[in-house]
Amino acid sequence: MVDKRHTFHLVDPSPWPLVTSRFLLGLTGGTAMYFHGYMGRLFISMFSLIRVIVSMCFWFRDIVRESTYQGRHTVNVQNGLRMGVILFITSEVLFFFSFFWAFFHSRLVPTIDIGSVWPPVGILALNPWEVPLLNTIILLSSGVTVTWAHHSIVGGERRQRIQRLTLTILLGLFFTSLQYLEYVEAAFTIADSVYGSTFYMATGFHGVHVIVGTTLLFVSLLRVLDHHMTSEHHFGFEAAAWYWHFVDVVWLFLFVSIYWWGNA
Repeated sequence: MVDKRHTFHLVDPSPWPLVTSRFLLGLTGGTAMYFHGYMGRLFISMFSLIRVIVSMCFWFRDIVRESTYQGRHTVNVQNGLRMGVILFITSEVLFFFSFFWAFFHSRLVPTIDIGSVWPPVGILALNPWEVPLLNTIILLSSGVTVTWAHHSIVGGERRQRIQRLTLTILLGLFFTSLQYLEYVEAAFTIADSVYGSTFYMATGFHGVHVIVGTTLLFVSLLRVLDHHMTSEHHFGFEAAAWYWHFVDVVWLFLFVSIYWWGNA
């Protein structure tokens, strides 16, 4: 037996980082081929996506196993993971900052190429008080339910945490469905001037983050059903909740700046 003189976890050799990065490269290449209309582009993209999902499932399985069954996620390890999640969310804030920068630049000083007005000439902007307002209410409600679920986990209330996590996931799916319908009904596309580009890049990437956050919460729900989380040891859910609150805050900025102020 190894004489372990520290409380940190030295990760065992794993194939999943290399395998996942390889499949992500294939997904990126397949997506680029799809945009340029190459033969077999859809098959390559979907096959790579499936491989990414499968490799991530195995990778997550190993992490859950080492944290839940092997007890390797000590207090020091959890603190390191918290710092990692904080840095990750910080990088995501900067990621969305670039989209807001592009939007504010074009909104405050519209060029002659788009008619020197905002929204540009020929763009029929979406009404912010219809679907966008409803989606705002849905996301804010989901922020309340995920916090409620956190309190249920800390308080040891198993039935309540399952119900509240399930409700949060359903609200996330409802938001995604409404955003899809909004895209279908929109009178402009991503190719319609800088307005379409900034609108779809910002709201589209936010939609992707909602899907990722919903997936993280679904995994947390499965772990709750399998008795993985206790009132003292539930960082997996805590990280998912932090991510979900970040998604909520970004949407508030999107609603106020792009949907409301951008259409005024």
